[in-house]
Amino acid sequence: MHGEYKVPGGKLVVVDLDVEDGALRNVRVSGDFFLEPDEAILSINAALEGAPSSTDAAGLAARITAALPESTVMFGLTAEGIGTAVRRALSHATEWSDYDWQLVHMGPQAPALHMALDEVITAEVAAGRRAPTLRVWEWASPSVVIGSFQSLRNEVDPEGAAKHGMTVVRRISGGGAMFVEPMSTITYSLSVPESLVSGLSFADSYAYLDDWVLGALGDMGIKAWYQPLNDIATEAGKIAGAAQKRVVGPGAVLHHVTIFYDIDADKMLEVLRIGKEKMSDKGTKSAKKRVDPLRRQTGLPREAVIGRMVDSFRARYGLTQSKVTDGELARAQELATPKFTALEWVARVP
Repeated sequence: MHGEYKVPGGKLVVVDLDVEDGALRNVRVSGDFFLEPDEAILSINAALEGAPSSTDAAGLAARITAALPESTVMFGLTAEGIGTAVRRALSHATEWSDYDWQLVHMGPQAPALHMALDEVITAEVAAGRRAPTLRVWEWASPSVVIGSFQSLRNEVDPEGAAKHGMTVVRRISGGGAMFVEPMSTITYSLSVPESLVSGLSFADSYAYLDDWVLGALGDMGIKAWYQPLNDIATEAGKIAGAAQKRVVGPGAVLHHVTIFYDIDADKMLEVLRIGKEKMSDKGTKSAKKRVDPLRRQTGLPREAVIGRMVDSFRARYGLTQSKVTDGELARAQELATPKFTALEWVARVP
């Protein structure tokens, strides 16, 4: 069995192993990490040898930590990362390079149709009728997109939303509210087979699926990192938030990210009801300081930022230009009206 895992902010860990009578055998850990002393790699392999194949990543990490010499120095490597690579091997996880990735970047669409497209495209990936897809959104109108479990009245000021022409929609994933203005927001979705994140915890899957965009931002001179559970941050502040939805039987994962290219903070505060609890959780005193737009940090036009992100993804994993099929679009349009524009859905948590 073979498993790979790139440690967030670190290096690639590769594990090859067999399972005999419910135990790990012939374990071989490798990768492009740095490790001192040399014999520590033998200690890692020995610590994993004979471990029950049911051991979770934390349990495997504990075995490794206990076996390492006191003088061990890891760079780009963690015991937890090795444990995760083992779990990915045991769960027969797939890798990014296993797929012919598709790019969908269509013209501006209504907020409700974007919600429906996410659901339809991810269902198509789950059914095996569509290859894993990166979809870049363009917005036809300003919007507030609330998470699946958020209270409408607690999150949105209806007078502020009406004043600024904001359409309010509810997405199928959890997480917090998105304040969207068409030329101030960069949004994308990844619709992927569940096997791509097999062996990863829910939290680890966020970091794993966000890693490529951290690299893209780095290429633009921005040092960014994943901030648990679902944010992307820089030294200047938060620049993006992610959300996920799991589709079961057969499985797929919808992972979508909203990046703040620019933002009208005063308008946002008139539309969103951002409470003191949320402010304290982020360690800030002002909602205006919670985000730091990409426009200021890069000095690039929005289209150029999107282009560089797409180029970075293509360089890493390959990317074929695609489009939403007529059938997918028809299903999304049929779904948008009865579901995503319906008060029963938008206000399902009043």
